Amino acid sequence: METKHFDPGPGGFFGYNEEDHRLEKDFREGDYWGLLTSIDIHDCNPDLIRDGEAIKDFVTQLCNLIGMQKYGPTQLAFFGEDEKVAGYSMTQLIQTSLISGHFANASNTAYIDIFSCRYYDNKVASEFATKFFGGKQTFVHVCLRK
Repeated sequence: METKHFDPGPGGFFGYNEEDHRLEKDFREGDYWGLLTSIDIHDCNPDLIRDGEAIKDFVTQLCNLIGMQKYGPTQLAFFGEDEKVAGYSMTQLIQTSLISGHFANASNTAYIDIFSCRYYDNKVASEFATKFFGGKQTFVHVCLRK
């Protein structure tokens, strides 16, 4: 499993690794409204990304792991006329904002976004998501929102 955290430069994006806690420091000390983590997981287990109940279980476990309170049930829909994008899409409102995802069957890729006005450990979230869906390569983008 390979995980890459990106720092594309100016514009509010930050890379993050174990030795670098500037993200949490900036979030807590800065005038930021929220934290967004986008997780792209490639080469997922095809059975898991095609299983609606597994996706709902993932959301519940993720919320528990990063300390987010679900607000209502997980919404899940399967759609996509174009086979390139066909798959499940998920939304989960949380007390502090939203978790969403799309699971692309043709490429066995999961695209997950976590946005919250409460700080959470994006590294824990991305590692859990990668392990849960059996991904081989993960790209993580993190952004502090004003």
